[in-house]
Amino acid sequence: MLYKFKSKAAGDVIMLQPNGEHVLQIIGKHSATEPSLKGILLPEHMQGALDALSAAIALEEKMRHDAIALAQAEHLPAPRFEAIGLRQRAQPLMEMIRLCQKEEEPITWGV
Repeated sequence: MLYKFKSKAAGDVIMLQPNGEHVLQIIGKHSATEPSLKGILLPEHMQGALDALSAAIALEEKMRHDAIALAQAEHLPAPRFEAIGLRQRAQPLMEMIRLCQKEEEPITWGV
């Protein structure tokens, strides 16, 4: 399945289901008990969503850096990570959120 994020202020952003669910979980719009197959992000909640995504990106990057430092300290091979991190996956949606926040337009999504 794909998640398709839409708004009048920006072009569509399409994500594979695991990536879409991950970013929605970060912004508080998805959980295992409340899956979010369709939804809306209102302009008044967009700054909170951007802050949550930025914090999650910083945490992921810190965890990667710490894992590499630990491996080096213990003379182990460097750990392997997914080639594309949260920063790259979330960037198109974050840009969409910024544009929609400026234009005061909601973002909707569906699968």
